[in-house]
Amino acid sequence: MSSGIELRNVVKTYGRGRARVEVLNGLTLAIAAGDFLALMGPSGSGKTTLLNLIGGLNRPDKGEVWAAATRINQLSGGELADWRARHIGFIFQFYNLMPMLTAARNIELPLLLTPLGRDERRKRIATVLDIVGLSARAAHKPSQLSGGEQQRVAIARALVADPEILVCDEPTGDLDRRTADEILSLLQLLNKRGKTIVMVTHDARAAEYATHTVHMDKGVLLPERIAA
Repeated sequence: MSSGIELRNVVKTYGRGRARVEVLNGLTLAIAAGDFLALMGPSGSGKTTLLNLIGGLNRPDKGEVWAAATRINQLSGGELADWRARHIGFIFQFYNLMPMLTAARNIELPLLLTPLGRDERRKRIATVLDIVGLSARAAHKPSQLSGGEQQRVAIARALVADPEILVCDEPTGDLDRRTADEILSLLQLLNKRGKTIVMVTHDARAAEYATHTVHMDKGVLLPERIAA
């Protein structure tokens, strides 16, 4: 199944008092399966709104959103939740880990919504911990991990259900430069292994890790620039 993404003539508005604010204005964007796309632009340009539409966290007022060969804006609430669980991994600036759970248990959380048995869950947890280089930290709680290690746990959690698409909202925004580069190198590796990645970032250096960079302003896309 294709992990490509396409938005067609998408409009998204939000209410502000009696006024309506148009965040996305007839936006059309195609992202090929296996791409690593960086979305850049000033605050309020619509980047996170676009990311949330791709991840099925929100719906457009008009237009079509296709991802993983499915028109997701036509799915019911239950169908959309099931689709997200199977196809999308989310990585955020703030790691959103449960402080009372170990790294392994945090990673396991998305699998508790699946029919997988305990042995299969443990196998998947071990696999993704190895991918992110944290096998030795499986029993540690977030307070016992550095910021970079916590983000690696968050990435492992996003990977554990083996989604085709990773959506990343400022995944290195809370990290120092060296740690940020390590996380971006990991994302680049995951992309080379076949994951389609869409990343919102304000950091031009972070965008250099992507295959393509798209700039947004006031709800529209500016001409694409190809990464060197």
